[in-house]
Amino acid sequence: MLTETELNVLQNNVWYSQLPSLFQDFIVKHVTHLYVERDQAIFHHGDPFDGIYAVIQGKVRLGYIDIEGNESIAAIAEPIMWFGEISLVDQQPRSHHAIALEKSTILKISSTAIEEILREHPKFWFHIAQLTSQKLRIAFLELIAIQTLNISQRLAQRLLFILNGYGNHVQIENHMIHLSQEQLAQMLMCSRQTINQELHLLEQQGILRIAFRKIEILDIQKLHALAYSAM
Repeated sequence: MLTETELNVLQNNVWYSQLPSLFQDFIVKHVTHLYVERDQAIFHHGDPFDGIYAVIQGKVRLGYIDIEGNESIAAIAEPIMWFGEISLVDQQPRSHHAIALEKSTILKISSTAIEEILREHPKFWFHIAQLTSQKLRIAFLELIAIQTLNISQRLAQRLLFILNGYGNHVQIENHMIHLSQEQLAQMLMCSRQTINQELHLLEQQGILRIAFRKIEILDIQKLHALAYSAM
């Protein structure tokens, strides 16, 4: 059973808020809680599909770790972001790892439950496609950014993505990004020193404020102008 606070958090998810009431009621009825500790895996690359998830509290890193232990981070999932639906669509094993960055509460809809409602209501596949397309759109924007934008613009764009939960938030309620410079560097495929330099430049412009493992966005409009000035 979801608490009133959890329901309010869920309503700030763009995808959930736009679902038909029947689908929303299904989620509320069938969702279960998963409590994970820091560095605990929700699933690994190559695992079979077992359901879709949403972060209701805490943070989960989505990415890949190679056999030598080198990690690449695609995204940090925070409240309220759904993930894990790709394997539902293509019926393939998990394409990445999902590992808790801190003690977190995760919502889960089991594979049995989600597949049952999709059989009963095939039209709901449209909403699953929307959830997947949301991530595909972000992926294309980041690919274009790698090819066309400088590191300052790419950093600004990534900070905006994180602030808006990669398109998941109905409205931005918190202007604080809890992320280390090392994690940002991994996301943008550059050195920590480069990220540190770029963040200080943005701080000098009054766009953000740097603290330990967190970044406070002070001027979203300026950050947006920088991110999309060449697009």
